[in-house]
Amino acid sequence: MNQILIGKGEHPVRLLAKYGNRHGLIAGATGTGKTVSLMVLAEGFSRMGVPVFMADVKGDVAGLAMAGISNEKIQSRVAQIGIEGYTNEANPVMFWDLFGIAGHPVRTTISEIGPNLLGRILEINDVQAGMLEIGFKFADDQGLLLLDLDDLRALLSFIADNRKEISTQYGLVSTQSIAAIQRALLAFQREGGEAFFGEPALELNDLLRTDLSGRGIINILAANQLILKPRMYSSFLLWLLSELFENLPEVGDLEKPKLAFFFDEAHLLFDDAPPTLRQKVEQVVRIIRSKGVGVYFCSQFPDDIPNDILGQLGNRIQHALRAYTPRDQKAVKTAAETFVANPNLDVAKVISQLGVGEALVSTLQEKGIPMAVQHTLICPPRCRMGAVTPEERASVRARSPVNGKYDTLVNRESAYEILSRKALEREAGKPYADKEDSEKQSERGKLFGDLLWGTKRRQGMVETMAKQAARSVGSQVGRQIIRGILGGILGGSNRR
Repeated sequence: MNQILIGKGEHPVRLLAKYGNRHGLIAGATGTGKTVSLMVLAEGFSRMGVPVFMADVKGDVAGLAMAGISNEKIQSRVAQIGIEGYTNEANPVMFWDLFGIAGHPVRTTISEIGPNLLGRILEINDVQAGMLEIGFKFADDQGLLLLDLDDLRALLSFIADNRKEISTQYGLVSTQSIAAIQRALLAFQREGGEAFFGEPALELNDLLRTDLSGRGIINILAANQLILKPRMYSSFLLWLLSELFENLPEVGDLEKPKLAFFFDEAHLLFDDAPPTLRQKVEQVVRIIRSKGVGVYFCSQFPDDIPNDILGQLGNRIQHALRAYTPRDQKAVKTAAETFVANPNLDVAKVISQLGVGEALVSTLQEKGIPMAVQHTLICPPRCRMGAVTPEERASVRARSPVNGKYDTLVNRESAYEILSRKALEREAGKPYADKEDSEKQSERGKLFGDLLWGTKRRQGMVETMAKQAARSVGSQVGRQIIRGILGGILGGSNRR
């Protein structure tokens, strides 16, 4: 199977597997059938052995896990389109949930998400974001693991207590900004965001699975609660996309994608986003194609997507737009202008007249040439078009290949434990650390040693540090953290 049957216009409309990584757009007003189109594409990718990741904002995408029930309306549509071998069937699905309730927990670490996206999640200003940058740089330089919110709080408190010394090397530290970040962390924790940070962290390979029959597993993120926190929702999906970008190898053009990534409510990614972030998103979207990942944005209006990114989307499904307002009229015009013209079709007129389950579709054909837009009857999905019960969700989760892998939170030694222990040792007046601590301190550098132990303690270690000099240099180079395009650790899946 090397193509997905989307529906029928003047002729059958298909998405070719080898152009599935050229990205796409599914747009249209609420209630016009976007979710059904998403399901048809997800099923198609899964049947050709391509894993899928998508968010379930309203709860109905979860129906992909259950077989549909045929009725007269569906059978009529199947006959109209001429679908051969149509049968109702379930798809291989794994449920995920940032809060660990409606699916497997999804976690990452503070170190891996990086200061840029963390600042956006916390909705802090530019000055406060600068304090985060200092904190991350200091932690990276000293080899401090930031795994959860306790680690970040401990680091910020340490920096505030030693602001004079740290300011000389990293820039002016503002206690007011640190206090503002701490308050933002408190609000974030109160909203349940603490569950997102910690270990075991998500392994990308678990999103790239196929089942025993070779079908791609559809990864569904429960987002009905997450969508109430728009910046956290969009920042999480952007983080996941950037992780794929940073960690997957270059593969060029394949016969089929390695992953199809659906970004629902895509306008949330760009609302209030600074120009620098838009540029980085554009860069990720442009280059991730060569990593074998196809990104499909879903939103109400095509102009929700910046033009520089919209121009990268070669496969398009446009459902109805109602031109009730000046914004709607502009959106209709924009949508009409983005399609390859069809002499038999008045696109601007048809957009406002499309029924539910109909769309204007244009996909890339041989040699990557977009086909003329077609007024298309969309295929019915083979799965259930609706939500699943809690019992059905629990049954799917129990059969998951990662069942139990992420359920138990692990809290290994990291910045919070290290800084707390050192502070207690200082208060107790402990004169010297053991040999192992001395070696670790030597490797972590002069500033860290001064701040935790004081200059007198450091003078007592001169000989040891001299003996360790060569090894320390090599160790520092090996430990150096390189951050990627969106501030996450480059190669972050290889955790320290």
